[in-house]
Amino acid sequence: MIGHLRGILLEKSPPEIVIECAGIGYEVTLPMTSFYELPEINEEAILYTHFVVREDAQLLYGFANKVERKLFRLLIKVNGVGPKLALAILSAMSADQFVSCVVHDNLATMVKIPGVGKKTAERLLIEMRDRLKDWQASSTSPVTDNMMVDNTIENTFVVSPVKGDAINALVSLGYTQGQADKAVKAVFKEGCRSEDLIREALKAMI
Repeated sequence: MIGHLRGILLEKSPPEIVIECAGIGYEVTLPMTSFYELPEINEEAILYTHFVVREDAQLLYGFANKVERKLFRLLIKVNGVGPKLALAILSAMSADQFVSCVVHDNLATMVKIPGVGKKTAERLLIEMRDRLKDWQASSTSPVTDNMMVDNTIENTFVVSPVKGDAINALVSLGYTQGQADKAVKAVFKEGCRSEDLIREALKAMI
């Protein structure tokens, strides 16, 4: 088991990175909440990791802190929730915001996370309620329900590299192309970084 990585950040292509540790470059997938905490390229980064072995792949997931990794590990124990869906959940909201959703039975927000249908959302609320009994969330305010669900693209717009990175990241997290295009278009500002654009787009959809 690879518990953590400490090395130089070589590449950032949300939600994936390459981090070099002792001459080896590790490809790691992060939830966007952890991605925002990354340093700049060629700076040192520390990630807490979870290693998944499948018949067709070996995947390494990284987290900015042990709290997010702990919640990720709890999520993938829920029936019907795999690493990809757990990653989408932790990209849509912070650990404390997720706990708040569970505490307040916020089904409406849960079902708007890509890949979370009503049955999965209900299962998450029920199973995670017991598993999070001792969890001390720093935020007790319920998550607001203002996520965009319209898949229609109102107007086409020029896709810059930053926009393209943001759209690709949202699509890789499970959002449709239409949702990603519309969300990015709504929050785009000249001069913003792809990470900032992704953050604002996700906030607009949750």
